Amino acid sequence: MKQKPNLPFWGLWNLSFGFFGVQIAYALQSANISRIFATLGADPHNLSYFWILPPLMGILVQPIVGTLSDKTWTRFGRRIPYLFIGAAVAVLVMCLLPNAGSLGLAVSAAMVFGLIALMFLDTSINMAMQPFKMLVGDMVNEEQKAKAYSIQSFLCNAGSVVGFLFPFIFTWIGISNVAQKGVVPDSVIWSFYVGAAILILCVLYTTLKVKEWNPQEYAEYNGTNGSDGQDEKESANWITLLRNAPSTFWKVGLVQFFCWAAFLYMWNYTTGAIAETVWNTTDPASEDFQTAGNWVGVLFAVQAIGSVVWATVLPQFKNTKIAYAVSLVIGGIGFVLIPFIHDAYLQFIPFILIGCAWAAMLAMPFTFVTNALQGYGHMGAYLGLFNGTICIPQIIAALCGGLVLTLVGSHQSTMMIVAGVLLVIGAACVTVIRGKR
Repeated sequence: MKQKPNLPFWGLWNLSFGFFGVQIAYALQSANISRIFATLGADPHNLSYFWILPPLMGILVQPIVGTLSDKTWTRFGRRIPYLFIGAAVAVLVMCLLPNAGSLGLAVSAAMVFGLIALMFLDTSINMAMQPFKMLVGDMVNEEQKAKAYSIQSFLCNAGSVVGFLFPFIFTWIGISNVAQKGVVPDSVIWSFYVGAAILILCVLYTTLKVKEWNPQEYAEYNGTNGSDGQDEKESANWITLLRNAPSTFWKVGLVQFFCWAAFLYMWNYTTGAIAETVWNTTDPASEDFQTAGNWVGVLFAVQAIGSVVWATVLPQFKNTKIAYAVSLVIGGIGFVLIPFIHDAYLQFIPFILIGCAWAAMLAMPFTFVTNALQGYGHMGAYLGLFNGTICIPQIIAALCGGLVLTLVGSHQSTMMIVAGVLLVIGAACVTVIRGKR
């Protein structure tokens, strides 16, 4: 097997640049879904159920995309066709979802429309997102992999900043941030429109700049021997792949369980928590609630900026496990602080801390897993299956969200403490991982 060549910085950059646009779409979804459905009339105890669809579609779509792209060879590449199709569908759905309350439908019909649009949006985002991770696994050598995923993490967070700030910026320039009851404000609608335009432009850039290896080159660099890039052994099904997965795959998955459950609760309940803690309101129809919704975008942007900064610190740790665990503990402290801070600007502090955990979650797991998978073959299928460690905890957390909210007194701000505890447990689980220094 030939050693994969070192890629120049811009080669690594181009592999992941489209992720910037994909992450804008994902940021708009994660910051505004609870706000949209609360505006349509959803009860806070039911909000978590709307969050089942995104990870559910992820766990269904990403293994399929991974497996199919392992076997796909076209003149446009192996992973890139899936990236482009996913982005094209996402653009269409982003223009439909925020208009769920503007079509003259009854409340129940508007929610059904919103749910269907959300399902297609998350399906397409997942389809567009997964190929970027696979491109790094395919084309980047072990020495540069941490750097490649750090670049991906930077672009991810930069896209998040833009997506999170859009509603706040559009309100600031004069676009209405209030609307009649049951209708999503224009500031949110236009955020989705502009995000869709940026997404397709970024993905076009990657598709034009990246040239994937042909089957022969892929086989030489990845230790496979067939024209389809698969291992010499008969193509394995998912159950066989999981049974033969390295132990690191499962140990990192254990950490992922607690981390992604924590962030599901953040995305689900932060709008209500900030409205409750800072603006002293729980009424989605009020101007204060919509103002809180905009401010949540600012806070998420602060989190993303904190993540970008912390991503530059992570490579300075000599031990990756220590970097991972410390980052998660810092994020857990940030979550616990949220209910105790009643000033909008002082809320920047906990969200900067949360950004440290987010930076580690984006880079560390895939570094551990892709290094452990060297020589296993089926990289795309394995990374698609590994996405289950992101999706399953979110599904379980979403199913339990209403019950947990009731147990903590129906205060959405208290759910932030729950998220903090989950991150600290995840940090403790890092000790079971065996990885290279």
